[in-house]
Amino acid sequence: MAGGASSEAAEGKKGAAPPRPAGRARDALVFAAGVAAAVLALALLGPASSALAPGRGLVAFPVPGPADGPRTFYDDPELSYEAVGGRRVAGWDAKRAAWLRSRGLLGGGGRHRVRERVVMVSGSQPEPCRGPGGDHLLLRFLKNKVDYCRLHGVELLYNNALLEPSMAAYWAKIPAVRAAMLAHPEAEWVWWVDADAVFTDMDFSLPLAKYAAYNLVLYGWPKEVYERRRWLGLNAGVFLIRNCQWSLDFLDEWARMGPASPDYAAWGKTIKAALSDRDSDVACDQSALAYLLLANRERWGDKTYLGTDYYFQGYFAEIVGKLRGVAARYEAAERAAGPGLRRRHAEREHLAYAAARNAAVRAAVPGPDGGGQRGWRRPFVTHFTGCNPCGGRRNPMYSRELCDGGMRRALGFADDQVLRAYGFRHAAPLNDTVLPLPFDYPAARNR
Repeated sequence: MAGGASSEAAEGKKGAAPPRPAGRARDALVFAAGVAAAVLALALLGPASSALAPGRGLVAFPVPGPADGPRTFYDDPELSYEAVGGRRVAGWDAKRAAWLRSRGLLGGGGRHRVRERVVMVSGSQPEPCRGPGGDHLLLRFLKNKVDYCRLHGVELLYNNALLEPSMAAYWAKIPAVRAAMLAHPEAEWVWWVDADAVFTDMDFSLPLAKYAAYNLVLYGWPKEVYERRRWLGLNAGVFLIRNCQWSLDFLDEWARMGPASPDYAAWGKTIKAALSDRDSDVACDQSALAYLLLANRERWGDKTYLGTDYYFQGYFAEIVGKLRGVAARYEAAERAAGPGLRRRHAEREHLAYAAARNAAVRAAVPGPDGGGQRGWRRPFVTHFTGCNPCGGRRNPMYSRELCDGGMRRALGFADDQVLRAYGFRHAAPLNDTVLPLPFDYPAARNR
């Protein structure tokens, strides 16, 4: 500090240094200075004025407690978390930006000081599953999501409460996603993933830069939706939605076509008449979503990314029969890549090794990153739509072996990727027994 520098200069001009304490007196002063520094650090960086970011240690930005800090949108008594019947949120972009700025998370030009944050939302019904083994399968599906989120720094919100009782089953996602946006203003994206979807590529990260111009990301075919007017031209089981005013307005419009609306029956007839392949006059979430994009493409469709460039969510019947072949090709690519890629490493180093593995596999295994209908790359997400493991009433077009065996194969395939950091893998695709991995796996001599 300036005062200290002036004092030292004055002492220097006098030609004599200040006397040094000797022995125990000096040690006592050093100890006292250390205690003072520690107390000062706790005062400045303690819970009242700092936040603990997962995996990043203390972050020095202010975190107001209940009795201090600037007023935010949370202090508005008319703020409603309800998807239907509550007051619509207005001015959300400005309110969210003000909150981020007050927490030191928004820099100049409105840019985030940290990477774009993603909150994954998933869930299941509040009561036990009716299907045999359904609760166990839901637990394994949940573990799969926990694993992916841990490896990629994604926060997971798993909800089993009906936030709007009349919006059950597939409609329940809308109130949950809307509430998550308000509860997590720090998140740039909210990512809905159905309970029966499995992450089958633990290395793949969302290509968020690709979606910079969009607010909603869906798996589907634009021609099927916009030209052929088909509700099966997209899938609503996995979607990524930006935390912004556009999205809140979109969710409000989507929800008002659901069972909590007094116009639900009328909307079902309107949607059936508008879509070429809808044979029911009872609206579901997916048919309502297709109708929204089709009926007002300029407002909703132009800000929606609809594509099949990778398995953002892949149809399980196309995938499960290929998983053994996919695993064999990845092992061959790693054996050819050299020992560096096969080094044992800490789980927290997963993303660096994932990037290196993807680079090696990209040159050796056909198909896009994240998998696709062609090629042999790992599918990012395998969605068991129609298998209904919790409800127990499987779509009759699928055999028990295809659904039950397929779910076990996909979960084991994904789990092997996670277990590798712990030195194990499953003995076989449908075997729950695990075996220790040999050193330098999967080198040719260890096959």
